[in-house]
Formats: sequence, C-alpha cells, structure tokens
Amino acid sequence: MLILKMENCRKKSISYSEHKTITPGLSALSFNNVKCNVNRTDLKKILFKTPNSKKSAFCPSAKKKQTPGGFTNDRYIPNRVVSNMEIGYHLLHSKNSQDEDRENQVDQVKRKLINETCNGISDRAKVLNLHNKADWENSDKSAPYLNSLVNSVKKNTKRYISPTPDRILDAPDFRNDFYLNLIDWSSQNNLAVALEQDLFLWNAGSGEISQLFSMGEQNSDYICSTSWQPSKGNILAVGNSKNTVELWDANTQTCLRQMKSQKSRIGSLSWNNFILTSGSRSGEIHHHDVRVAQHHVGTLKMHGQEVCGLKWSNNGRHLASGGNDNLALVWDANYSVETSQPLHIFREHTAAVKALAWCPWQNNLLATGGGSSDGHIKLWNVSSGSLIQSIDSMSQISCLLWSKYYKELISSHGYSTNQLTIWRYPDMTPVSDLIGHHSRVLMMAMSPDGEMVVSVGADETLRLWRCFAVDEKLKKSKDSSIVKNQSSTTLSRCIR
Repeated sequence: MLILKMENCRKKSISYSEHKTITPGLSALSFNNVKCNVNRTDLKKILFKTPNSKKSAFCPSAKKKQTPGGFTNDRYIPNRVVSNMEIGYHLLHSKNSQDEDRENQVDQVKRKLINETCNGISDRAKVLNLHNKADWENSDKSAPYLNSLVNSVKKNTKRYISPTPDRILDAPDFRNDFYLNLIDWSSQNNLAVALEQDLFLWNAGSGEISQLFSMGEQNSDYICSTSWQPSKGNILAVGNSKNTVELWDANTQTCLRQMKSQKSRIGSLSWNNFILTSGSRSGEIHHHDVRVAQHHVGTLKMHGQEVCGLKWSNNGRHLASGGNDNLALVWDANYSVETSQPLHIFREHTAAVKALAWCPWQNNLLATGGGSSDGHIKLWNVSSGSLIQSIDSMSQISCLLWSKYYKELISSHGYSTNQLTIWRYPDMTPVSDLIGHHSRVLMMAMSPDGEMVVSVGADETLRLWRCFAVDEKLKKSKDSSIVKNQSSTTLSRCIR
C-alpha cells in the first residue's frame, strides 16, 4: 500500500510539472526555486503587475536601474559627453563645400554650352559628328573669350552705353587752345560754338544752324569764352580778346550790352543768377551785375596766371576757380570791389586746373582735374577743405561733368588718349571709354535733359554722345525744351 501511494504521488507531481509549463510565469518561478505552495492570488500579482506598482522580490528584474549621472528620473536624458556638440555647431555654421563644387559644375556646364554654340565646325570635323571637339576649348586662345562669356552669363547688370557718337558735326577753324571755353548748351536746347571770330548756334531739336554774330575776318581779335544764362536760355555772355564781355539775345540776335573791366583776354565765364563772373589772363576775377550800369561790383585776386576755369556751385554759395598757376580756389559768395581772400586754396595739382565740376546732389562736393603733367581727378569737401579722393587718369583733363541721373562723372582728355571716360562715384572706377576724336578733346557741354554730352576736339569736330540715357519711367517732369530724339543715325554736317 505504501508503495502504491508513493507511486500515485509521483504521477501527480509529474502531471503538476507538465501543467506548470503551460504558464510562462509559473515556469519562471519554478526555475528560481519558488515554493510550490504559492497561491493563485500571488501569481496574479506577479504575472499581471502594472508598471506603477512596486516590483516584487520574486521578479528577477526587480533591481532598480540608475541613469549614468546617478539620479533616478522617470524620463530619458541622454549623455551629451560623447555627442560632440561643438563639432556639430561648427559644421552647421561653416560654409558648405558642396555649394562651391556645385557652382564649379554649373560654370563648367555653361562653358561647354558656350563652346558648343560659338565654336562652330572645325576643318577636320565632320558634319555628322556626335563627339565634341575639345581642342579649341582647351586652347589658350579660347580661355579669355570663354571667361568673358561665362562672366556675362553670371551677371549682366551694367547699363548699355553706346561706344559711338549719336551725331557728328564739323567745326572748321575751331581754335586749338586749352585755356579757352568755346562751347555751351542752353536750357532752350541751343548749342553755342565759337569759331575764331564767328559765333554759331545749333538747335539740337530742329537741327537748324544760325550765325549769331561775327567780329569780322579782317579783325585779329577772336572769341575766348561763352556762357548761357541758366534761367533765361536766350541770354548768351561772350568774352573776347578785346578784354570785353558782351551780352547777346539769341532770339532777337542783338547785342544787349558790353562790359569792359578786365585788362586782358577773358577765357572763362560763369553765371550766378544776375551776377556774371569773368576770369582773365591777368589772373583777376571780376563780378559783373548785369542789372546796373556800374556792372563791376567785385574783384578777386589770388591767381598768378591765367584763370582758365570758373564754376559757381548749384546753390550759389561758392565759386570755384582754376588757373594756369596749378591752383584751385574756392571763394565765398560774399564779394566786394576790394580784394577778398579765398576760403580754400588747393595746391595739390601739378598742372593747370581747367576742369571744375560741382556735384548736383551734394553741394559741398567739388571735382577738379589737372593738365598734362598732372592728369589727376581730385574730389574735395569744400565744407572742411579736405581731399576726399584722387585718381590718376594718366592723361590731360580738359573738362569734368557730373551726371544728373547717375552717380557718375565724365571726363574729357587730351594728350595722349583723346577720349571721354565715365567714372562711377564714389569708388571712381572707370565705367566706359568713349573713343572717336583724332586729337585732344578741348571742351564738353551737357544737354538740358542731362542725357547727352557734346565734346569738341582739336580735330575740328563736335561729337554728341548719348552716354546718360534714362528710362522714360525714371524721368522727372521737364520743360518743353527737352531734346527730342529724331534720329539715331550718325550725321555729319558743317556748322557754318
């Protein structure tokens, strides 16, 4: 009987162990030497324990884990020690080298396209050839051409400036004298040109040419300077070698008056409202009030040689004068019959100063240009008397003009280049060269609309350049005397 009971108990234990394997949790408990008398309630607590409940000692994973920092928390905080945060920050803010590689690839594609378009068919190439010839592309002759084309494809923001003159007029017997000022353009669109003893008017709108007066062929005297009154475009002041200033009415072609106070020829004139200022070979500068009989109202004495340049500022507060003594002076508008002292004396030029120009948008900015042995364009601040900038043009400077619409300056040159150069302000980099005169350029004048510039040279030609053309949308309201574009072809006429 005892043996049978033991056998029955053994069978029950086997069946119980087989029954244990059905439940994984119960099997885990058996492997951890858990007692077999665990009740069903304790098993439920172990098998179906919620995450928020405390872990039982029966669970092998009941041991608490800690973060690397040693603090226990319910959220995950990574270890930033091995994250290389500084290297990542540097890579984010550093320039990506892939962008440069991409730009180089784009340039190579553009270069190949331009080569395929402009290269044409070589002598050895066949008509039906699917392979590109790289001989011309890799040659030294093609490199500058391809570089210029690639740069033009990249950026083409420059405005177009015609390199050829819009019109050409003949000016026979034009006096080849650097110190004289023989042309001027009026607000009524009339260009005054002095040819020895004769003075001619050319209307830019209609193209008509008329002779205002003549001093006589038998006379050895000649015209030395011309200047239109700005507000009244029909009044022309003319200085001659008889030491006389004459006022002419262009509409009626009559001489209004003659004013004589200088002791030598009058080579430069400039208007300031009703005050006409004249400069002579003696170095004296006289102010003439054209409203009164006693016209001589002021004298300025500082130049030791001929005064070849005179310009009143746009606001009428300052007068700039240049002479053959290499001086550029700035005078105050307050004058008297007695001699006065200039505000500033600029001695930096090493040749005659004929070219003077006041900036239209900055009243205290003055540009001066030196002669053959100087060739420098200098920008001055007349408020402080300081030199702003100096640029070497490598040639004689006969005239300077500021553009009304662009921040640019145009200069006319004599020996040895004989061209007109447009400079960009304020860096004073050359924008374009206008080449056409066969001899030195002596003088320039600007049209009333500010788009055209006329230049006269010792080759006895007048050339009209449309170098400051402006879009119609950007133009401001102007008078009815604006230049009308009648023809864009090159004309050649005799002015007398």
